[in-house]
Amino acid sequence: MSKSINRVLKLEEAGQFLLSLYLFSLLDYNWWVFPACLLLPDLSITGYLAGPKTGARLYNLFHNKLLAILVLITGFWLSVPWFALAGIILLGHSAMDRALGYGLKLEEGFAYTHLGRIGKKHV
Repeated sequence: MSKSINRVLKLEEAGQFLLSLYLFSLLDYNWWVFPACLLLPDLSITGYLAGPKTGARLYNLFHNKLLAILVLITGFWLSVPWFALAGIILLGHSAMDRALGYGLKLEEGFAYTHLGRIGKKHV
Protein backbone atom coordinates (compact mmCIF):
# COMPACT_ATOMS: atom_id res chain seq x y z
CA MET A 1 0.00 0.00 0.00
CA SER A 2 1.40 3.40 -0.91
CA LYS A 3 2.31 5.81 1.88
CA SER A 4 -0.17 8.44 0.69
CA ILE A 5 -3.08 5.98 0.64
CA ASN A 6 -2.05 4.67 4.04
CA ARG A 7 -1.99 8.25 5.35
CA VAL A 8 -5.49 8.94 3.97
CA LEU A 9 -6.84 5.75 5.55
CA LYS A 10 -5.33 6.65 8.92
CA LEU A 11 -6.88 10.14 8.69
CA GLU A 12 -10.28 8.57 7.97
CA GLU A 13 -9.89 6.37 11.03
CA ALA A 14 -8.88 9.38 13.14
CA GLY A 15 -12.02 11.15 11.90
CA GLN A 16 -14.15 8.20 12.93
CA PHE A 17 -12.53 8.25 16.36
CA LEU A 18 -13.38 11.96 16.68
CA LEU A 19 -16.94 11.12 15.60
CA SER A 20 -17.14 8.61 18.45
CA LEU A 21 -16.05 11.34 20.89
CA TYR A 22 -18.77 13.63 19.56
CA LEU A 23 -21.42 10.90 19.80
CA PHE A 24 -20.27 10.19 23.35
CA SER A 25 -20.77 13.87 24.20
CA LEU A 26 -24.46 13.45 23.29
CA LEU A 27 -24.89 10.97 26.13
CA ASP A 28 -25.22 11.91 29.78
CA TYR A 29 -22.08 10.21 31.10
CA ASN A 30 -19.11 11.65 32.95
CA TRP A 31 -16.13 12.31 30.66
CA TRP A 32 -13.98 9.61 32.32
CA VAL A 33 -16.35 6.84 31.19
CA PHE A 34 -15.09 7.05 27.58
CA PRO A 35 -11.40 6.41 28.32
CA ALA A 36 -12.32 3.91 31.05
CA CYS A 37 -14.27 1.80 28.54
CA LEU A 38 -12.15 2.39 25.44
CA LEU A 39 -9.99 -0.72 25.79
CA LEU A 40 -12.80 -3.09 26.81
CA PRO A 41 -13.21 -4.52 23.27
CA ASP A 42 -9.68 -5.89 23.59
CA LEU A 43 -10.96 -8.37 26.19
CA SER A 44 -12.05 -10.33 23.11
CA ILE A 45 -8.39 -11.39 22.83
CA THR A 46 -9.26 -14.09 25.37
CA GLY A 47 -10.73 -16.02 22.43
CA TYR A 48 -7.15 -16.91 21.52
CA LEU A 49 -7.11 -19.23 24.53
CA ALA A 50 -9.28 -21.53 22.37
CA GLY A 51 -6.91 -21.24 19.39
CA PRO A 52 -6.14 -18.83 16.56
CA LYS A 53 -9.32 -19.50 14.56
CA THR A 54 -11.67 -18.87 17.49
CA GLY A 55 -9.50 -16.00 18.68
CA ALA A 56 -9.60 -14.25 15.30
CA ARG A 57 -13.36 -14.69 15.00
CA LEU A 58 -14.14 -13.35 18.48
CA TYR A 59 -11.65 -10.50 18.16
CA ASN A 60 -13.05 -9.51 14.75
CA LEU A 61 -16.63 -9.60 16.07
CA PHE A 62 -15.77 -6.98 18.69
CA HIS A 63 -13.75 -4.92 16.20
CA ASN A 64 -16.35 -4.89 13.43
CA LYS A 65 -17.56 -1.40 12.60
CA LEU A 66 -20.88 -2.56 11.13
CA LEU A 67 -21.74 -4.19 14.46
CA ALA A 68 -20.63 -1.02 16.27
CA ILE A 69 -22.84 1.18 14.08
CA LEU A 70 -25.85 -1.12 14.45
CA VAL A 71 -25.45 -1.18 18.24
CA LEU A 72 -25.05 2.58 18.56
CA ILE A 73 -27.98 3.37 16.22
CA THR A 74 -30.18 0.90 18.10
CA GLY A 75 -29.15 2.46 21.41
CA PHE A 76 -30.03 5.97 20.25
CA TRP A 77 -33.22 4.83 18.49
CA LEU A 78 -34.52 2.93 21.52
CA SER A 79 -33.20 5.60 23.95
CA VAL A 80 -31.05 3.07 25.79
CA PRO A 81 -27.93 5.08 26.71
CA TRP A 82 -25.77 2.13 27.82
CA PHE A 83 -26.42 0.38 24.49
CA ALA A 84 -25.54 3.53 22.55
CA LEU A 85 -22.41 3.80 24.71
CA ALA A 86 -21.45 0.23 23.82
CA GLY A 87 -21.73 1.02 20.11
CA ILE A 88 -19.77 4.25 20.48
CA ILE A 89 -16.99 2.45 22.36
CA LEU A 90 -16.86 -0.32 19.74
CA LEU A 91 -16.67 2.26 16.94
CA GLY A 92 -14.11 4.46 18.69
CA HIS A 93 -11.93 1.53 19.68
CA SER A 94 -11.95 -0.01 16.19
CA ALA A 95 -11.13 3.34 14.58
CA MET A 96 -8.31 3.94 17.07
CA ASP A 97 -6.87 0.48 16.46
CA ARG A 98 -6.89 0.89 12.69
CA ALA A 99 -5.42 4.39 12.87
CA LEU A 100 -2.55 2.81 14.82
CA GLY A 101 -2.16 0.03 12.23
CA TYR A 102 -3.93 -2.80 14.06
CA GLY A 103 -6.41 -4.49 11.77
CA LEU A 104 -8.87 -7.33 11.80
CA LYS A 105 -7.20 -10.62 12.61
CA LEU A 106 -6.49 -13.44 10.19
CA GLU A 107 -6.70 -17.05 11.34
CA GLU A 108 -2.93 -17.58 10.99
CA GLY A 109 -2.36 -15.92 14.35
CA PHE A 110 -2.73 -12.71 16.32
CA ALA A 111 0.07 -10.88 14.49
CA TYR A 112 -1.56 -11.37 11.07
CA THR A 113 -4.10 -8.68 10.16
CA HIS A 114 -5.89 -7.35 7.11
CA LEU A 115 -3.52 -4.36 7.28
CA GLY A 116 -0.42 -6.57 7.31
CA ARG A 117 1.70 -8.25 9.94
CA ILE A 118 2.14 -6.42 13.24
CA GLY A 119 5.14 -6.62 15.50
CA LYS A 120 8.81 -7.04 14.65
CA LYS A 121 9.62 -7.10 10.95
CA HIS A 122 10.99 -10.44 9.78
CA VAL A 123 13.29 -10.66 6.80
